[in-house]
Formats: sequence, C-alpha cells, structure tokens
Amino acid sequence: MNTMLVFSTVYTLALLFVSTKAEPNSKSCNEVRAAYSSKGFNVNDVPNKGVHEFFRELLDNAEHALNDMFVRTYGLMYVHNAELFKHFFQELKRYYVSGSGAVNLDSMLSDFWEDLLERMFQLVNVQYEFSDAYMECVSRHTEQLKPFGDVPRKLRLQLTRAFVAARTFTRGLALMPEVVNKVSTVSASPSCVRAAMKMLYCPYCKGQVALKPCQNYCLNVMRGCLANQADLDTEWNNFLDAMLSLAERLEGPFNFESVMDPIDVKISEAIMNMQENSMQVSQKVFQGCGQPKPGNGFRSRRSVKETGFTGRFRPYSPDARPTTAAGTSLDRLTTDVKKRLKHAKQFWSTLPESVCAGERITSRDDCWNGTAKSRYESVVMGNGLANQVSNPDVEVDITKPDVVIRSQIAVLKEMTSWLKAAHSGNDISIDQGEDDEDGSGGQESGSGCDSPSCEADGDIYFSIPPTPINPRVFKVVHQETTGGDRMAHGSMALALCGLTLALLAPHWR
Repeated sequence: MNTMLVFSTVYTLALLFVSTKAEPNSKSCNEVRAAYSSKGFNVNDVPNKGVHEFFRELLDNAEHALNDMFVRTYGLMYVHNAELFKHFFQELKRYYVSGSGAVNLDSMLSDFWEDLLERMFQLVNVQYEFSDAYMECVSRHTEQLKPFGDVPRKLRLQLTRAFVAARTFTRGLALMPEVVNKVSTVSASPSCVRAAMKMLYCPYCKGQVALKPCQNYCLNVMRGCLANQADLDTEWNNFLDAMLSLAERLEGPFNFESVMDPIDVKISEAIMNMQENSMQVSQKVFQGCGQPKPGNGFRSRRSVKETGFTGRFRPYSPDARPTTAAGTSLDRLTTDVKKRLKHAKQFWSTLPESVCAGERITSRDDCWNGTAKSRYESVVMGNGLANQVSNPDVEVDITKPDVVIRSQIAVLKEMTSWLKAAHSGNDISIDQGEDDEDGSGGQESGSGCDSPSCEADGDIYFSIPPTPINPRVFKVVHQETTGGDRMAHGSMALALCGLTLALLAPHWR
C-alpha cells in the first residue's frame, strides 16, 4: 500500500478541491500535486512503512541472534529443541502483525515456559521414564515451581508493553494517510466554486488584471470552502498529542528495541536458573506428581547421546553475542518521527492562512474586495462549520456537516483512545492485521502500567480483564450521479484546479 502522506499545503488543497469524478482535469491537477509535493512536508517524512519494517527487522534479528548464541552455548541440546524457539518467534511476529485476535500473548508465553520446563526436566532427569500424564502434571505446576526464576514474569511484562506500544504506534502512522485520502474525496460546494471564481477572475472582467484579492477577503472565501475540513483539527491534534506521548514511551520504558535485542540473554538466564535449581525443582515435582519409574539403561544412554546434554549447561559467554538491529536505532527513529508529527499540528485549521499568502494576495487597502478596488470591510470568520453562518462571501449550510469528514473525526477519536490505552500498556482490541483470516475481534490484557515512570523491570502489574470493543465502522453511502451531475462535478473541479494554480503558482517557482 502506498503510505505517502503529503502535508504540503498546495498538494492537500488540490486534493480537497478536486472531485475524483473530474477525469478531464487530471493532467492539470496532477501538475498541481507534483508541484505541491515539492513544498512543505511529506509523511514519507513520517515513515510509517519504515517504522513497521524496522520493528519487523528487530524481531528477525532477535531470532537470528538467539539461534546463533544458543547453538554455540548449548550445542546439540538446543539444535534438537530448536523448533520450540522457532515457534516462539513465529507467534511473536503473528502477535505484532495481528494482535490478540490471532495470538493471546499471555497464553502463548505460558505455553512456551511450560514446554521448555517439560523438555529441560526430562533432560536433567534422564535416568527416569515419564508418561504423558506425568509431564502434564509437571506443566500444571510451572507457576508454583518457578523453575526459571523471575524471568518469565518480567519478560511477559516487558513484551506486552513494548509490543502493544509498537503495534499501536505503527497503526497510528498508517491512519494518517488514510484520513487524508478519505478527506480528499470531499468535493467543493457550488457556492465555494462561485466564490472562488469571483475572487480570482472578476477583476479581469473589469480590465484590472493586476488587481490582487484582499487577504481578509481570501480568508473568508477559503474558510467557507474549507469549513468542514477545519472541524477535523481538534481530533487531529488530540490524535497527534497521543502519538507524541506514546513515542515518549517507545523511547523509554516501552522501548521495543531494548526488549527484543537482549531477549536471547534473558531466555538463557532463565535456562541457567533452571539448571542451577534442577535438584530442588525435581524434588518438588516428585513430591507433587509422584516418584517416576526408573528408565532402562538403553533409554538413558540414548537420551544423553541424542541430546548432547552432559548434565551441565555450558556457561554463556557475552563475547560471543551477535549484533542486532542493522542500520538505525529506535531512539533515532522516534526522534525523527516526533519532529514530523509536531509539524502536522493544526494542519487543517491553518489551510486558509497557508493559501491566502504570497504574491497573488495582498494585505494592502487597494485590493479586490469582491466588488471593487477598495478595502475589504467585512469581519473575518473563524474556522469551522459553525462559524460560517454569517460568512459574507460563501453560502455554507451549517446544518449539513459532511458525512465523510464526520466519520474521519470519529475514526481519529477511536484511534486516540487506543493510543492512550497503549500509553498505559493496555491493548484494547485493535482490529486484526493481515494474517488473521477469520475476521473475529480480539481483546487484550495489558501491563496496566499507569505510573509516569513505569520502569521496564518494575513490579507494577495489574491484571486487566478483557474489555470487548466493537470497532466502529462508518459507511458512507454515495448516490449514483447522472450525466449532468458528473458534468457539474467536472466543471467544479476544473474551476478549483484553476483557482489553486492561480493562487499558489508563485510558491513553487
């Protein structure tokens, strides 16, 4: 998917004005867009795709690092059980892409530690023979036994916070171009077209080709034309504030890179804890699940040969640790994205000011005020639909807000609530990603980290009950247009492309 989000004033204004049905004008409007994209900023400046790929790369690098280090550290014992760790990373990747509807992170981590305990328990007790029922008993007591020390609890807390923050942040970045693309389908009203043509071209009819529109006159025309778009600004700014706040978390206690980069060391630490406490763990299991049957000598010798396990794990050497995360770091990436997000604040409400500036507009008194060469006397309207009730230059029906823009305001509100929840370490059912095929909704528990400091290895953990969320779907019903309607749309788009070109051509010279 093309995630280009162009924030250049002229580019966006052209998109807002040009009807998608006006194909005869595509050449001139594309020229406007191309010219506009060279100005201002552009959210490939806010690299949604790059951020998503960065997180995926971190997952891949962490898997490769664990494999390389475990092969050197644990040898054949690891090789013969490598599918357990491969499945672990596959499930982490599925959770990152599709969320809790595809993978319940808590359950997946519990299963991983239970499976690891079963395998290690048999390796340190090769002299015994264990039935499936016996091993199920061992698994049921994993929580009470705590064979891996405090590593599983800490890792669950860190992974939940980091994954929820990363998933929600990239989802927020992806939403920005979606909103702009939806808003770009909104056509200008006939009264807007008339007002714009009057502002630009009526002086020509009077032989005053050098007469420029008054700046306040232009502002009233543009605020009338962009009244619905300006109403996006409040929720847009709230959304950006939530994005910036979550970016701070990603730089600090929810840092995805600082969790994934050393995950091989953390799992190795858990394995060493099990090895050091294997006798105590075994005794507790024998007391709770019963004394196992001794195995025959052939089985014992085969287990040692096949696993390569000699009764002691080889110590981990930090010098052998491979490098991870090629090319950049999360801190640098989020710092750059935050800068772009700050520049996008108040974007919609400042569009009229951005348009009504430059060489083709004047703030002097000898300007075109809509009727003559004179000072513009009318009061300048505020931004937004409600403020256009007395607009002297554009007739705006304030009782009929645009349904597309209202739906995008609701979408921004929804996303802001998800971002705020992720800021506290909670995933409140972001919809399924590309890997989920059943279309079912998912709910998520979270770390419940509500404190401002929210230390990555802290002991704060509140179990949050699943909260079902039904994501709102907004359907915009488009009526079929007649040939006359299409011609009107085409004329409207042509006129407004001409307006945009005439007003803003000096900005790209």
